[in-house]
Amino acid sequence: MELVPIDIPIEFLQVLPDGIKLVSRRGHPYLVLEKAEDKNGNSIIDETVRIHGEPSVKLRAKVGGEEGFLFVDAYWGSHAKLYSFIPDFSGGGTVEATSPVDGSSLMVPWECPIDGCDEKHGILLTLPGGQNSIIVCGKLGCPGHLIKVTRAAEGISESISNINYFGHGEEDPFSGF
Repeated sequence: MELVPIDIPIEFLQVLPDGIKLVSRRGHPYLVLEKAEDKNGNSIIDETVRIHGEPSVKLRAKVGGEEGFLFVDAYWGSHAKLYSFIPDFSGGGTVEATSPVDGSSLMVPWECPIDGCDEKHGILLTLPGGQNSIIVCGKLGCPGHLIKVTRAAEGISESISNINYFGHGEEDPFSGF
C-alpha cells in the first residue's frame, strides 16, 4: 500500500502540544512524537533505537506467552515496530504494555473505534505536562489511536486521530534515513 501524505489541520498546528513536533519529508508535513511519559512521569522515548531516523517509543510488552521490549515508530500514524522478542499471536495479538522504566501498567480501558476491532484496552502515553495524551489500541496490527489535546477545538483531535500510514509505496518520504 502506498504511503500517502495527509494534510494536518492548521487548527491543530496552532495548538501543537509539547512532546509533538512537525517535520517535513520530501515537502510533506508529518507529526512526530518526541516526548512521551508513563503515568509516573518517566520518559519512554528511546534515543538509541531509531525508526525512520527518529527516537522510538519504548514499551515493555507481553504478547501471548512472550515478552520483551517493543519499539514503536514515533511518526504519528505510522505503525512500524521493532521487537526484542518474537510475539506470540496465538491469543489474538493483544499487548499488555508496561513502562520500561518502573514496570507500571500503561493499559487503560478503551473501546477501539476501528470497525471490526473488538479490543477493549488501550496503551496510554502521556505527553509532557500531563494534560495531553495518546491512546493506542492494545491489539497489534490495529491502526486505532487517539490523541487528546485539551486546547484543541472540538473535532480537531479526532481528525488527527484518523491519520494513518499503512505502508511504504514507491514514493517513500522516509527513505534515506
